[in-house]
Amino acid sequence: MKRTSLVLGVLALALLLAVPAFLKNYGIHLFTTWLVFVIANMGLNLTVGYAGQKSLGHAAFFGIGAYTTAILLREGFSFWLGLPAGALLCFAVGLGLGFPALRVQTIYLAFATLGFNTALWLVMRNEEWLTGGTFGINNIPRPSLGGLSLDRNLAFYYLVLAAALLLAWLMASLLRSPWGKAFKALRDNPIRAESLGIDTRRYTLLSFAIGATYAGIAGGLYAAQVQFIDPSLFTVGQSIMMYLMVVVGGPGYFLGPLLGSAVGVVLPEWLRFAQAWYLFVFGTAVVLLMIWLPDGLLSLPDRIRARRLSRQALAARAL
Repeated sequence: MKRTSLVLGVLALALLLAVPAFLKNYGIHLFTTWLVFVIANMGLNLTVGYAGQKSLGHAAFFGIGAYTTAILLREGFSFWLGLPAGALLCFAVGLGLGFPALRVQTIYLAFATLGFNTALWLVMRNEEWLTGGTFGINNIPRPSLGGLSLDRNLAFYYLVLAAALLLAWLMASLLRSPWGKAFKALRDNPIRAESLGIDTRRYTLLSFAIGATYAGIAGGLYAAQVQFIDPSLFTVGQSIMMYLMVVVGGPGYFLGPLLGSAVGVVLPEWLRFAQAWYLFVFGTAVVLLMIWLPDGLLSLPDRIRARRLSRQALAARAL
């Protein structure tokens, strides 16, 4: 099984390295956007899928990272300073947002995070002196690395790919550590986790803070990619879409954000041939998917395995 996973991983990496070189600018842009959302949704998957918290405010952290990076670049600072600054600010704000999760859960926590997203969106729209208001911030420069310009779409794509691989490795290391086991225990049964000596308050706050940090990094990369941001990119609707990507891919599965982001970013582009009907087709496909696979696409192998074991048990019982 490990050899199969390794072969599939190497094959996927080879495709990600080779395929964009043969695409036009729009295809490269689409691949880059997909990887940006993979990074953001890795953080949301930690909060929702592994720690079991309900968050509908992830686009707000995406926006904090984007605006922090864009504002610092506008003031003359380096991208390599703006991106970490946005991530650190998201960590601090995510830590603060985690406190409501210590008192409310389930749908009430979802509404609290939704209110946070709405409040932050209003700040982005109304504080023109800082964010540019509805006009946004344009002419955001792309970075350079050691004298190598990343202005070209393909060069910037490889930067985002490198960031995604690094952050995926860090997330995998985190999930294999005792912290990862504590997050899963928090999701499965908080009372039992606390009885085993796990500081549930600490891990609840950390799940929001680390998830927000990933979204902030993704936001900074996205701002440099499109070179223009405005408040319409960071609405509650975008948070719901990001939550949907995690649920469709499979919450609590490591590769869930990879597949879910493809459904949310790439699939709508493939459905453009339906013209005015493409949103209806996309929505219907997602609804049917959730009815058939409520635990996401990556739960399919587990369901097949469970059915096979069930049939074997029934056959053994009949004998």
